[in-house]
Amino acid sequence: MAQEDVFKKIVSHCKEYGFVFPSSDIYDGLGAVYDYGQNGVELKNNIKQYWWQSMVLLHENIVGIDSAIFMHPTIWKASGHVDAFNDPLIDNRDSKKRYRADVLIEDQIAKYDEKIEKEVAKARKRFKEAFNEEQYLATSPRVLEIKEKRDALHTRYAQAMQGPDLEELRQIILDEEIVDPISGTKNWTDVRQFNLMFSTEMGSTADGSMKIYLRPETAQGIFVNYLNVQKTGRMKLPFGIAQIGKAFRNEIVARQFIFRMREFEQMEMQFFVKPGTELDWFSKWKETRMKWHQNLGFGAENYRFHDHDKLAHYANAATDIEFHMPFGFKEVEGIHSRTNFDLSQHEKYSGKNIKYFDPETNESFVPFVIETSIGVDRMFLSIMCHSYQEEQLEGGDTRVVLRLPEALAPVKCAVFPLVKKDGLPEKAREIVNDLKFHFNTHYEEKDSIGKRYRRHDAIGTPFCVTVDHDTLQDNCVTLRFRDTMEQRRVPISELRSIIEDRVSITSLLKNL
Repeated sequence: MAQEDVFKKIVSHCKEYGFVFPSSDIYDGLGAVYDYGQNGVELKNNIKQYWWQSMVLLHENIVGIDSAIFMHPTIWKASGHVDAFNDPLIDNRDSKKRYRADVLIEDQIAKYDEKIEKEVAKARKRFKEAFNEEQYLATSPRVLEIKEKRDALHTRYAQAMQGPDLEELRQIILDEEIVDPISGTKNWTDVRQFNLMFSTEMGSTADGSMKIYLRPETAQGIFVNYLNVQKTGRMKLPFGIAQIGKAFRNEIVARQFIFRMREFEQMEMQFFVKPGTELDWFSKWKETRMKWHQNLGFGAENYRFHDHDKLAHYANAATDIEFHMPFGFKEVEGIHSRTNFDLSQHEKYSGKNIKYFDPETNESFVPFVIETSIGVDRMFLSIMCHSYQEEQLEGGDTRVVLRLPEALAPVKCAVFPLVKKDGLPEKAREIVNDLKFHFNTHYEEKDSIGKRYRRHDAIGTPFCVTVDHDTLQDNCVTLRFRDTMEQRRVPISELRSIIEDRVSITSLLKNL
């Protein structure tokens, strides 16, 4: 099945099973804004809990805050967002649609990569066991030709983005003969810059109101509070401040479901270090964050680092952790060495001294910062994409199953009475009432056992418990495992111990 078709099925599955709904759905939705349903919010909260505990619980020198969405407008002047938070946009005159010029070019680079992968796949099929991929990539004339075009485009694009050179970006689009996906034409306008911040007014009267912005990132709330946290927490360098919160960007090209939205959630940690040590810490956090992702068991081959060609104005090193989505490798987390730019700017614009005093050296200085930043929604999407599977079963049946990491699953255990009589519902309720204090446990009695299994396979429930007539005699139940569909007879008294350790966030944290 084509990856595009798989992605469409995942989007449909998210709505059908209560994970993600289009916002304002009964009014035909609101572009690039989504609501999380009853199962989606549980999965999302579990992702956030896994991240929060891995930061704050496992590191003595990292604490958390929760800063306000509304902030003093000068903060965004100091951070550079008012003047520099722009996307290069281009319109197609025929379709009347607007696109990000950089995304169009990056998609073209990805097409060259896909062509190389197809050539490799064909060669692998032709040569079978004798296939040497490394040698083939180095010697195949066809692959070398594609790679030369790809690398030339990449170099040209990276140079154009340094400015950015808007005329050069347009020329690249024309030279590569990139067409509008809707009209199929190359009738492009000039490239223009567009600021992504939402603005609003604060104040009770029109004359007394002040223009403020919805924050486009959560990081600045950490920076303006760094000294408050450092002093009240008596923190010594190096130390970190973590935060989970909403951010808002007026994305013109919002697409690929929840991958790029106008209202989204971030998990960010800013790690404050002594100047001169930042690149060592940058390397350490790269390793730590990649281990966190791979700990979910999705396979190391589905992750890669992508170093930035164009560094942001505040950075001296930057990389992305990319995950293999159905639409290619895409960023899920950014790791940046932000130097001391943000704190220095806030010291300058506020007129307040926010230097750190080092009691060991009797020096005062502005710390450097390493940032790790994950989009919660992108993380959610990567987990859904990898977990969604359609399986062929014996007898010709199929099942849709979400192989979610057990600790992240929305529902950990579902309890079914075999029939709705003979005291079985009461016994099942008794089991639910015992387990629900320890992990999310659901009771369900509608439809046949087989249909109930399929329903919980589709939302990723790792364990199902069936109460039958024998249960009333021997106090044992049938425990069914989602991934293997194995069924095991176990005493009710052992259910909690069997399930609890496997479905707790602690089970993930112990492997970090």
